[in-house]
Parts: sequence; structure tokens; C-alpha cells
Amino acid sequence: MIIKLKHTHPPLFPNQSSPSLHSTMRTPPLLTLFFFFLVIYLFSLSFTAANATTLLSQHFREAPQFYNSPDCPSLIEEDNEDDDDASEEDSNGGYICSDLAVHVAMTLDTAYIRGSVAAILSVLQHSSCPQNVVFHFVASASSNASLLRATISTTFPYLRFQVYSFDDSAVAGLISTSIRSALDCPLNYARSYLANILPFCVRRVVYLDSDLVLVDDIGKLAATPLGDSSVLAAPEYCNANFTTYFTPTFWSNPSLSLTFANRKACYFNTGVMVIDLDRWRAGDYTSKIEDWMELQKRMRIYELGSLPPFLLVFAGNIVAVDHRWNQHGLGGDNFRGLCRDLHPGPVSLLHWSGKGKPWARLDANRPCPLDALWSPYDLLQTPFSLDS
Repeated sequence: MIIKLKHTHPPLFPNQSSPSLHSTMRTPPLLTLFFFFLVIYLFSLSFTAANATTLLSQHFREAPQFYNSPDCPSLIEEDNEDDDDASEEDSNGGYICSDLAVHVAMTLDTAYIRGSVAAILSVLQHSSCPQNVVFHFVASASSNASLLRATISTTFPYLRFQVYSFDDSAVAGLISTSIRSALDCPLNYARSYLANILPFCVRRVVYLDSDLVLVDDIGKLAATPLGDSSVLAAPEYCNANFTTYFTPTFWSNPSLSLTFANRKACYFNTGVMVIDLDRWRAGDYTSKIEDWMELQKRMRIYELGSLPPFLLVFAGNIVAVDHRWNQHGLGGDNFRGLCRDLHPGPVSLLHWSGKGKPWARLDANRPCPLDALWSPYDLLQTPFSLDS
């Protein structure tokens, strides 16, 4: 957004006559810059305050504590004296770097905090080793991270977690507008930077969106074999029309469309992924994704936010996971958010990807039938329950 400031200056003193045309002075450039940055500063303050107010208006009940089953491995505190990645910030007794832990990465913000809380609860409730689950939350550097951290701590007092700051200004310049404004949020692109954000001692992570719930043991998903060279695993949907994820400009350019030559490229949803962070770092895949985003700024090759760069880099080269681990699309389409049914087959994870979110539809008294499967994990404390 470009703000143009036009100043009309009255006389400095009431009795001062208006200056002649020849004596009219232009507004000093420094004064113009001062007003410009003042407007931006006041806008950012109001935006931050609005976000904080949104979060403070949501109070959550404390979740119950969940315990490991007898056959769970014990997370042994590792010697981190020589490990700079997990030294001062690791307040969890070395668990941040434990290879025996199930590491889960999620983004955290005020708009989706209610969904995040429900997702966390579902992970813990259905895990056979909930005390071995370590959460890595990524929050925007412009957010109130201390308030987000306090919300998680009070709702899940026994949770092992860490909050990391994501410099969203670094990626903001690479983002192109998509078909839905919510997809343009810089935090949506944090999944492309997990290998840089998380400590290097974290070698494998399960990435989860905030609009989902698990009804199965996340340890099973985390244990997905990645073979000798694959970087990530996710459910693939090869029946989807893959060409629709890119524009005619892309497909009509041979140098671009040949990207998928010799690859059986299929659509996969990036809201549920198992990622080998060591291999990601070794292959510098963040830079590869950024290269496609930079090209998108010069020529329109896709329309759908952070997904297409992942498809361009990884489609056809991932380990396929059973569809039960991402029953996606329950939020409806990206335009009208119509209700949808489950895909055929067993279910381990329900994902409200799309425009409609279950908490918003429930609050509006216009829920879809499957939103009833999300509500048991909703820990929002309503005004009625606060008074009772």
C-alpha cells in the first residue's frame, strides 16, 4: 500500500496573511517523511493492540495431563554442553534435542489460536506416549510472542514446547497475492523455513496446520520411513487434476513445464508433512522454494499461496502416506466454504483446510455436520462457563 500525503499549510499565526504564490514554500522532505512514518507507526500499534485484544478475549480451560504408557521409551537428558543449538533456550531438560521424542512443528498466531489449542489437545489425547511429544511453535516476530507463550503454558501446564520467532518481513517481499487473502499471510510460509528456525539438533519433524485434529497416535505418522533419500512424506492425491495448480503461462512455457519431466507429480497437501530436516538442510530446499517465489513475482505461474512452490520442488519425489492421515478439505472450497464429506476409508486425521473453519461456523450457528467431530477438542472457555 502506498500512502500519499498532501499537506495544505495554513498561516503559522492567526493574523498572518497568506503567502504569495512566489513565497509559497514546499513541505520540507524531512517533514513529509516524519508524517509518513508516524502514520505507519500508529497503524502498527493499532494492529498489534487489536491482535492482543483478540487473544485476551479468548480464555481456555486447562487441559488434563496425559501420561505415557508403560512401554514408552524414556527421554534421556542429553549432554548439551557442546551443543550451541540447544543450550540457553532449552528449558525442557534436553528434550528439545532428543531423538526419542516426537517433534511436532506448528505456527502460532492470534487468528488461529483456538484451532491450535484443539490440535494440541487431540495430539496429546490420542498419543500412546504424550510425554514424549515436543512441540515447536513458530510465531511471527511482529506478534505478541510472550502472550501466545503464556496462553499455551496456562492451557497445557505440562507441555514440552518452545516458541520461535519468525522474521516475516524477510518473506513478505516474496509473496504474491493469491485467490484468498488469508493465504497471503507470511506465517503461512514459515513451513518453508523450519530447517533454519528449529535447532540443528532437531533432525525430523511432523508439521501440522492449526485447523485439524488427530484421532490416532501421532507416533505412527512420525515413524513413517523416508527411505534413503526422500526429504518429506505426505498423503498424495494423484486423482486430483494437477494442471489446475499452475497457470496457462506455466504450462505453455517449455522450460517451466519440463520441471515435472520424469516425475510422477501428484498433488499433496502441505498441512500434514513428515520432514527430514537434515536432508532439507543438506539440499538447501528453502532456497529452491524461494527461487520459484521470485519467479512468480516476475510472471504469474500459480494462484494458490504457499502450496505451489512445494509442488514445484517436491511433487513426484515424496514418500506417499496413507490418506487416513489427512482427510483434508473439510473447510470447503476457497471461495464459498461449502460443507464437504469425508473421503472413503479410515480416518486418523481430520483437516479443515479451505475457507470454512469449524470454530467460526460453530460460533455463527451454521456448522457443517463434520464440525461436530472438532468441537470435543475445543477448550475455549465461554462467558457462561466463566460465570459458573
